[in-house]
Amino acid sequence: MGRVYDRVFDGVLVRMDAEEAHHRAFSALRAAGPLLTRVPPPATDPVTAMGLRFPNRLGLAPGFDKTAQVYDRMGAFGFGHVEIGTVTALAQPGNPLPRLFRLPQDRAIVNRMGFNNDGAVAVAARLAQRRRDGRGPVLGVNIGKSKVVPDDDQAGVEADYETSTRLLAPHADYLVVNVSSPNTPGLRNLQAVEKLAPLLEHVRRVADAATAQRRGTPVPLLVKIAPDLSDDDVLAVADMALALGLSGIIATNTTIARENLRTDAATVEACGAGGLSGAPLRERATEVVSLLRGRVGDRLTLIGVGGIGSAEDARQRIAAGADLVQAYSALIYGGPSWPRQVLKGLR
Repeated sequence: MGRVYDRVFDGVLVRMDAEEAHHRAFSALRAAGPLLTRVPPPATDPVTAMGLRFPNRLGLAPGFDKTAQVYDRMGAFGFGHVEIGTVTALAQPGNPLPRLFRLPQDRAIVNRMGFNNDGAVAVAARLAQRRRDGRGPVLGVNIGKSKVVPDDDQAGVEADYETSTRLLAPHADYLVVNVSSPNTPGLRNLQAVEKLAPLLEHVRRVADAATAQRRGTPVPLLVKIAPDLSDDDVLAVADMALALGLSGIIATNTTIARENLRTDAATVEACGAGGLSGAPLRERATEVVSLLRGRVGDRLTLIGVGGIGSAEDARQRIAAGADLVQAYSALIYGGPSWPRQVLKGLR
């Protein structure tokens, strides 16, 4: 199946606009929904993290299912958890087209999507229909700042995240605060500890209140950071996460760097601004996980993401300190059989 997908990708999909190809794949998943929910998942290799039982260590990173429409079908492909989003309080169209580009020579993707999504109200309504019967992947919900809210308006930022938290936390198995996408102006400024700490404290209070009656226990709260932080800033976030009692850290988001790419410079330049994901992130994302684990010991769950394209990549990230791993770009290049291939390699 993998070889068939490679031929289809090289002969057809690579010639299609990347976002159009995504929409077509998404539509096919929606149409196949009832069938996919009956497909037995691969043999489990469970792990417990944040008080949750994950069927395996491999998850689907946010960006694929931004609006909670197919997440429950991804377990059929092998994913033990799926992180939806990024969801913002306000519905927004995202950045102008084109905004998604492939770099096949580097097994990489450049995106400047800009948190295009239906908004927290619509996504919460979909999640309210979610079955909690122990089947299907663990669900993470990734929330971000609405574009219209200035990053220097701390009260406005907190109110914006509060809306998303109040609506979405009751439906999430774990909740992620995203302050690391390069595609929302000013968002990465919120990674500074002096801004991030009060924001996370506020989200924690709102999430606890929102989930008190429905869950009885607090929803695990994580923060997602960028690979472009300095080592000192990574360690500062680790210390802050410990001090605030967070459940974990996700490392890392996409990068704004463009070093050491095989793709010719003119093609890369033509893609324009945006976050780079895929194989080129592997080394730095692994370094960040290692830094974090050395700082936090076993007190936090670490989810490693960025450049994981094979079972060996996943093993290396786990060896560096990740409890769980996520991928998205590799699914685009590897096709629907890729997750099961990785799980087979890990077993």
